[in-house]
Amino acid sequence: MPRLRVGSRASPLALRQTELLLAPLLRARPSLDVEMVPIRTQGDRSPGGASGVRDFTDRLDRAVEEGEVDVAVHSAKDLPSRPRRRVEIVCTPVREDPRDALVLTRPGTLASLPRRARIGSSSPRRRAQLLSVRGDLDVREIHGNVGTRLTKLDQGEDGLSGLLLAVAGLRRLGLEDRISQRLPLSTFLPSPGQGVLVVHGRAGEERLRELFAPVHNLSAFRALSAERTLTAELGADCDTPLGAWARLGGRVLRLTGALYSPDGSRVLRGVHSGPATEPEQVGRALAGRLLERGAREFLHPPRSPRP
Repeated sequence: MPRLRVGSRASPLALRQTELLLAPLLRARPSLDVEMVPIRTQGDRSPGGASGVRDFTDRLDRAVEEGEVDVAVHSAKDLPSRPRRRVEIVCTPVREDPRDALVLTRPGTLASLPRRARIGSSSPRRRAQLLSVRGDLDVREIHGNVGTRLTKLDQGEDGLSGLLLAVAGLRRLGLEDRISQRLPLSTFLPSPGQGVLVVHGRAGEERLRELFAPVHNLSAFRALSAERTLTAELGADCDTPLGAWARLGGRVLRLTGALYSPDGSRVLRGVHSGPATEPEQVGRALAGRLLERGAREFLHPPRSPRP
């Protein structure tokens, strides 16, 4: 077949993720001619919040739609719950560890941190979860790629004692030794799709599905489908303090979801199980339960009255 052009963000983590995804594909299809196409976006130059995430995911998918590349590799947690109509998921490889990591400047754990210790995170979910467990901590906004954040931590910028990052990203970058503590899923539910990579291709191109079949993992796809459906049915986005984690046990898929108030003082949590073959149904059912129990208050919190 002609050369396969694979689009990726130009950040070190994104390029490494793409390399890790392509390695088993090339082992399975050694004659495949692959070209990695780094794509720079406004989100890479000035990342921040949901708008920055939307910028780089949208730019990559437009490159697929317009034929600039054949496929694009995304971190699933960065994708909007409803993708552009002319692209679709053609592959999800095996999921990496979905947990969050606490990275500290000195040996310790979340429980051992002193009062008012300053922890950096750009995620509303991580901030809310951290405060729900340790409301005495000082959580500060921090942006930039993984390397930039670690440099800020190591240089003591803004008095930081630690960071919250994804275990998956640190492992993929070979920085697993920086992890001070893997935070428990029972308390720190990950962002929907965390640890999952996604290959997007143009809708209806069956050849792409066949091409990536050797590295497609059905369990990862089903778990991701349940988590994304939950997100979509709730109307949540990257700025919503929402955690979700689906795992398969035999023929059953169990989905846990939780919404948090920004300060972590309130949590709305739910669990639903259903057939592993119907992940979207499981996601819709849990969303319905959470909405019945007042999820809209967490999704659209009332504004404070003006003085």
